[in-house]
Amino acid sequence: METNEQSQHLSSRRSFLLKGGAAVGAASLGAGGLLLEPSEALAKGGLTKGDAAILQFLAAAEIIETDLWQQYNELAGIQDSEVPGGTGNPDYAEAVAVLDEDMDQYIHDNTDDEISHAAFINAYLKAHGKQTVDLDKFRTLPSSQATGAQQIGRLTNLMQLTVDTSYWTRYRGDSQNPDFGDVLPQAVPGLAAGQFPAIPRSDDDLSPPDHLQAIANTAGFHFAFIEQGGTSLYAELAQRVTHTEVLRILLSIGGTEIMHFQTWHDKAGNAPPLTDPTNGLVFPDLNADGEATQTNLIMPEPTIFLDRKFPIVSIIRPTETEGAAMGAVNSLTADGLFIGQSPEFFAVLTGLAKAADAARHHGKDD
Repeated sequence: METNEQSQHLSSRRSFLLKGGAAVGAASLGAGGLLLEPSEALAKGGLTKGDAAILQFLAAAEIIETDLWQQYNELAGIQDSEVPGGTGNPDYAEAVAVLDEDMDQYIHDNTDDEISHAAFINAYLKAHGKQTVDLDKFRTLPSSQATGAQQIGRLTNLMQLTVDTSYWTRYRGDSQNPDFGDVLPQAVPGLAAGQFPAIPRSDDDLSPPDHLQAIANTAGFHFAFIEQGGTSLYAELAQRVTHTEVLRILLSIGGTEIMHFQTWHDKAGNAPPLTDPTNGLVFPDLNADGEATQTNLIMPEPTIFLDRKFPIVSIIRPTETEGAAMGAVNSLTADGLFIGQSPEFFAVLTGLAKAADAARHHGKDD
């Protein structure tokens, strides 16, 4: 699909993405009535300044997620009218399918979900007279040159990733929780220590076989990393909203992020142990070291929560709300997703994150 055709299709699905919306930052969030006091805004049926800021940040996050998932879908997912673009890469898709034979469907559906999230949140903002978010001006990063990928500008870079796999041990530990400052070990230490591709850079990456499988394995662990981030982000920011309908939005969309995470958590466990012959990256046998990395333990083990005096409980973690949005930006940046992006992009994303983190819940007595 040509660039202009893709733009027309996305415009038909997201015609309410207003041009220039990406420039919204902490300093400009007063436009359109956002500076009303919380009680006054709610009395008029509108959104508080904080609720709008949270939704604007989440719209940006979902647009970013859509961009990266579309790249995965172009090469290893199902290309259809729901998720346009790309023509598929049989060799890469076969390597990804080693993790599960239904990966093409799962990748497609995750991509479609993220498109719908971004579209809905922006539509909701527009319906309430608030500034929507559009990051199109930052679609400047190069595409993979591998067969099947569209040659268009991207928001994200999937070819130089440093993947944090600590979510693996985090969800198995019964005495550690990042909300208490605990730092958990990496399941695949090498992935967190260097830059690796999660999609082939070009057709040259399609051989030797273990190199291609290492790229597919990287993608599998990256899928779970991205969706675990969304799982915690929605739970964290939900604690800061005021309007009950906005809370409903965050709980409802956040629930799908949880479903995504558990699916990818399970599939990553099927990544075959190997050593990439081109860079020495080792994917270990995760079932060799007991419960800390056992591959079928995808239900959150009970752990400490709120206070160590309470009994352990099965929960999403982390859910500490302080600095949640900026923490998400920092995590995605450390992941390597934005390698090559402009200073303006980081300024915009940081402005949106800081405005979301400044939001406070306002009760009836405020």
